[in-house]
Amino acid sequence: MDERSLAKKRAEELRRTIEHHARLYYIEDAPEISDYEYDKLFYELVALEEKYPELARDDSPTRRVGGAALDKFEKVTHTVRMGSLSDVFSYQEIEDFAAKTSERLGHPALYSVEPKIDGLSVSLEYQKGKLVIGSTRGDGVTGENVTENLKTIPTIPLSLPEELPLLEVRGEVYMPVKSFEALNRMREEEGEPLFANPRNAAAGSLRQLDSRITAKRRLDILIFNVQRIEGKTFSSHTEELDYLESQGFHVIPYRTLAQTAEQIISQIERLRELRETLSFDIDGVVIKADNLAERTEIGENTSTPKWAVAYKFPPERKATRLIDISVQVGRTGVLTPRAVLAPVRLAGTTVSAATLHNIDYIHERDIRIGDTVLVQKAGDIIPEVVGVDMTKRPADALPYEMPKVCPSCGEAVRRDDEAATRCTNANCPAQLERSIVHFASRDAMDIDGMGPAVVRLLMREHLVSNIADIYKLRAEQLKDLERMGEKSAANLVAAIDASKKSGLARLVYALGIRNVGEKAAKALSSRFGSLDALASASKEEIVAIDDFGEITAECVTDYFSHPQTMEFIEELKACGVEMESRPESADAVFAGMTFVLTGTLPTLSRDEAAALIERHGGKASSSVSAKTTYVVAGEKAGSKLAKAQALNVPVIREDDLLSMAGEPPRA
Repeated sequence: MDERSLAKKRAEELRRTIEHHARLYYIEDAPEISDYEYDKLFYELVALEEKYPELARDDSPTRRVGGAALDKFEKVTHTVRMGSLSDVFSYQEIEDFAAKTSERLGHPALYSVEPKIDGLSVSLEYQKGKLVIGSTRGDGVTGENVTENLKTIPTIPLSLPEELPLLEVRGEVYMPVKSFEALNRMREEEGEPLFANPRNAAAGSLRQLDSRITAKRRLDILIFNVQRIEGKTFSSHTEELDYLESQGFHVIPYRTLAQTAEQIISQIERLRELRETLSFDIDGVVIKADNLAERTEIGENTSTPKWAVAYKFPPERKATRLIDISVQVGRTGVLTPRAVLAPVRLAGTTVSAATLHNIDYIHERDIRIGDTVLVQKAGDIIPEVVGVDMTKRPADALPYEMPKVCPSCGEAVRRDDEAATRCTNANCPAQLERSIVHFASRDAMDIDGMGPAVVRLLMREHLVSNIADIYKLRAEQLKDLERMGEKSAANLVAAIDASKKSGLARLVYALGIRNVGEKAAKALSSRFGSLDALASASKEEIVAIDDFGEITAECVTDYFSHPQTMEFIEELKACGVEMESRPESADAVFAGMTFVLTGTLPTLSRDEAAALIERHGGKASSSVSAKTTYVVAGEKAGSKLAKAQALNVPVIREDDLLSMAGEPPRA
């Protein structure tokens, strides 16, 4: 046998072995070999496929590392609509659902009761046992082709043991809790914005144009439905899932059968108790008729089936001990109290800190160190203390007061008229650190590689003592620092140099002027054209800009009234930082128009849609009025859509917006 034939035989053997061990590791949680041994097998296959490209296959395990970045995602029209379920929020509604189902059938139904995974719904289509396309749910009718990204998920079979003519399944992509926590730790180190929860992290990861990034995010999937199948028939949902499990799919776990409302409720309680021990987030329980023929008999509503509902858990509250109250100093000098908690598992993540907002919030709820407090996540995202169990208050617990001096610099603090306590020292180290981090952040000057950890390092080594010092850094100063090296040092200096041309709007936002966010910074840049003109603008000139009030105008004029501010501006100017706005290249097709965005758009985020509108001369507003030109509505549009309809404001979709702007549809 020649060398090429031997290589082909070895590649086939390696694929079988790697897939076997991947299944044991990822699905059965029963690994037989070490990670090191697995990696040796994997990279042996990589080497063979690189040496003999004709041996590479679409279903090879090597495809799980991701490939070349795409320019955009193609659109996919779902043959079977990927619909949603009606939500219920009480046990009474569960009883009503079971009673109506029994009435329609003339006898009690058998239900499959399953955890509702809080992730991103996708479709996987197989032809003759091979994965041919994977797509997001989108609006239920049209989604995005994310096949290459889905291939990076190790629990998605690239080929199946039984080669049916067609099989399409639906599942929920999620980010395991441990992967989510590790990702956020890494992003914090790099100065990147943190993901709010595992679901957002999963959605953002799956929609990366570069599948190599997706591969690093360690996503997983649980399959919960057969959408289409040819060559095989089933009588029940349970039979379908058992078959999918035999084909190597990671199928929804903890599912049980129930026949009465009492049994359903018992299973909901069981899953509620299991919730905090699971490796994935769940936000409720799905109840659906198990018999497929009976589903047809029960029927459908206009947009949801009558044979299934989703019970949504109420916001989860947990009791834990308030160990301490720490105080953080923000970049504008505001002292923010935070609760230091005994760690508690809450809505899918471990919580050890929570916001306390300000001293008024603490006093209104009489929150004291040592108390047993109730914690919940606002919108299942931000942990906050919502109450105190007074029956467990220690005898020596004293009312909390904010410190009289700044915990960072020791200077005096003062209470202003916004219920905020501020440090009076403009050179406070904590303010400086956060100001530099903000200045370098992606939405500001976008200095890649200058996150909180690097800023702290530069300050500790006395290489940066103010923002302007950033532009005086040299690669030879940085290369020997901890975790740097020549390449990282050169990349950081290059990013710093590139940031000089970020433009006036980014610079104004980067300065960190109180009450001036990205949108206000763009408006100021557009109105005044240069930093010199803005610095000499009057309060009246600023108030004349749409949506600018007196408080924001005062913040701007106050900022530029200080001599040290103008010295700082001159220093930046001497370093070569551009301080004039550049003309936008786009047309002004939306000039004089006001748009309001509501709901989730198919491909654009709110920020991206607003930027598109502004780039074409329009204005993106947050509230609907009779002066609104268009409301751009996406999935789950709420009260803004209703108000637009009441006011007869034209409602358009994302595709309409893109068409009006003269831009091609996004995929």
